[in-house]
Amino acid sequence: MEIKIKNLLSKMEWLGHDTFKMTDAIVIYTDPYQLEGELPKADLILITHAHFDHLSLEDIEKIKKDDTAIVGPPDCFEKCPDLTPINVGEEKIVKGIKIEAVPAYNIDKDFHPKENNWLGYIFTVDDVKIYLAGDTDNIPEMVDFKCDIAFLPVSGTYVMTADEAVDAALSINPKVAVPMHYGTIVGSSSDAEKFKEALEGKIEVHIFEKV
Repeated sequence: MEIKIKNLLSKMEWLGHDTFKMTDAIVIYTDPYQLEGELPKADLILITHAHFDHLSLEDIEKIKKDDTAIVGPPDCFEKCPDLTPINVGEEKIVKGIKIEAVPAYNIDKDFHPKENNWLGYIFTVDDVKIYLAGDTDNIPEMVDFKCDIAFLPVSGTYVMTADEAVDAALSINPKVAVPMHYGTIVGSSSDAEKFKEALEGKIEVHIFEKV
């Protein structure tokens, strides 16, 4: 499994904020936002929630093709009619990828209310389970999440702080943790470095350079 994880990480790129591109058997994007340059078209796009920096129709159009599958919470459907809705607790297989929708919400702030039923995802690529947290705090449900790679927000304000993300990582205990949600709207690389330093000797942290 360690080899598969490293191999998959080598096929990923961080395009900023919560946007990752994964090129394996298919091309997967997460929350495309402020995309630049020529990029390969998407087979699958995962949308976590309706905020403009996660559901950006302009950016979706840059990577969309006729048969691109777009998956997201039901309240995104009105804005994006091509979207396949998925609810918290639901599992779907889309483009051959098993996708489980898990909750993402704030505990001590009001930006992402639990009742909105916005999402994180646990999806499987080449037998590797990837957790994309979405915009969330360290929620109680995380203790039950099983994954090999965890993408966790670290910038605070709208999501977890780096310290809170460390606690979340320890609850989830992935093989590799990846900080995200910094350097675009809030947060900086120092948040990612703080996250990595705090997990030294406990969980491997991979910090991507922005492409």
